[in-house]
Amino acid sequence: MEVENNTTNNPDRQPGDGQPNKIRNNKAIVRMPMLLGITLAGGMLIGATFFGGTKSLNTIGRSYTKYREILQLIENNYVDSVNTDDLVDYSITKMLEKLDPHTAYMNPQDAVAARSQLEGGFDGIGVEFNIYKDTIYVVTPLAGGPSEAAGIQSGDKIIKVDDVSLAGKKIENSAVFKALRGKRGTEVKLTILRKGDKQPKDFAITRDRIPTYSVDAAYMIDAKTGYIKINRFSETTYDEFKTAMASLKAKGMTQLMMDLRNNPGGYMDRATNIADEFISGNKLLVYTDGKDSRYDRKTYAHIDGQFEEGPLVVLVDEGSASASEIVSGALQDHDRALIAGRRSFGKGLVQMPVQLTDGSELRLTISRYYTPSGRSIQKKYVPGQEGDYEKDLELRSKRGEYYIADSIKNDPKLKFKTDGGRVVYGGGGITPDYFIPRDSTWQTSYLIQLYGKNIIREFAMEYTNENLKKFEKMPFDEFNRTVTISDEQMNRLVKDATSEGIKFNEKEYNRSKNYIRNQIKALVARTVYQKSNKAGQNNEFFRVISQTDDTYQKALTLFDRANKLEHGTMTYNQK
Repeated sequence: MEVENNTTNNPDRQPGDGQPNKIRNNKAIVRMPMLLGITLAGGMLIGATFFGGTKSLNTIGRSYTKYREILQLIENNYVDSVNTDDLVDYSITKMLEKLDPHTAYMNPQDAVAARSQLEGGFDGIGVEFNIYKDTIYVVTPLAGGPSEAAGIQSGDKIIKVDDVSLAGKKIENSAVFKALRGKRGTEVKLTILRKGDKQPKDFAITRDRIPTYSVDAAYMIDAKTGYIKINRFSETTYDEFKTAMASLKAKGMTQLMMDLRNNPGGYMDRATNIADEFISGNKLLVYTDGKDSRYDRKTYAHIDGQFEEGPLVVLVDEGSASASEIVSGALQDHDRALIAGRRSFGKGLVQMPVQLTDGSELRLTISRYYTPSGRSIQKKYVPGQEGDYEKDLELRSKRGEYYIADSIKNDPKLKFKTDGGRVVYGGGGITPDYFIPRDSTWQTSYLIQLYGKNIIREFAMEYTNENLKKFEKMPFDEFNRTVTISDEQMNRLVKDATSEGIKFNEKEYNRSKNYIRNQIKALVARTVYQKSNKAGQNNEFFRVISQTDDTYQKALTLFDRANKLEHGTMTYNQK
């Protein structure tokens, strides 16, 4: 889909996302909960009168007059021409740095992009693309979308859009988005060069509404165990979740693994609705507390949920933030789920989005949220020292927190208890009940280089196209059981990598080999079988990728513990 571009080496995804999982001090990683993880309090706060109750209008007025005078002096008297809009944006951004790390200002373009991540869809042509070697490649046309109907295929090169070239060293994602998206019903002409063809072809595609999905996968692992992976809490998440749960229960599900790893958050009411599906009665789910009492809210369970009884294991990691922590915190405090994995991100601040007159947006922190036991999950920060806040994930890695449970240092002063009397901690994310270290045995420099040059994805695409007719006739279970990426094919991949300037490292290659095989197979499965899932799920991809997902495999052994926890026979923390 046009919202998903896989051009960059993003080494911070989970194994299930097809990227090596190695933490770096990357601002994009830490800012993700700032953009996607905006807890909007279910729309309750959006309609509040923003300037109501202001007690310092005189002070604000004096400051505003001074600021306006300086801008006017610069505009009229500064030696060079300047763009005062840019100066204002910069000054706002620097001003907000004196507040918390999640209060943010976005220009109109960034505001639209951030909102689109939480909306239920966008208008476009329905294609997932990939920029490689200065060329746009089609990864896959979305099932049922305009591109698939027009005959666009995986591996096609997009040479031009409406006779305007989209190739070259300076091509950027934003330019591709701008060219491919547009109002539904409008037509766009794509000039495509297909592998094996000498001449490009033109395709006329009428843009349409392209739905986006937040439930990545929902399938039965075995006769009684269901699996649901949620990538964010968007407009449609709760509806997608209810549909997925109903389907799994109809197939006999009696225990569930819910995967919230790398989920940066989203709408708070979607999160509490999902928590309510698991928690009985009218128990407290979350509450918020701010300087202004208008922003204080308590949210309680109130529905008869679909899965209020039965073993439940929830997976979290350092990429699970905001709304993900609302869900896992409520389930942990009420002893309803066994939380497994690694300590979550630690975002416990609530932002109110305020759209400004020019289309830009202020995301202003107005309260903190607390789990039912009274825990604030927000990790420590010092106003004005955003750099230190952004380095937190890197520091966790250096402390060994991703590999050794005892490296998680909780503040003993922030000790709380669950309904069943278990000790839990506030002040820095959700600490799991059962720690599962990151598996780094397959993470190598050679593998990162393969991702950096897009070798694995390109090889998978070529392998798919070579065998597509055979695979399309093959049920997935047969594919999963019989298809193996052979040594001969792996040697081809190594040859491709060498031709792209990646020096072969036999020791590192052998460490990463099985992981690479599995990645290729999962990408092939995704291309071949995803079109059969009308709910936008990538079940086949995740079923394959789970074979090298150590956290997933370990979680499968934890349902006995989850059952004891639910029935009150496990009252101590597990390591």
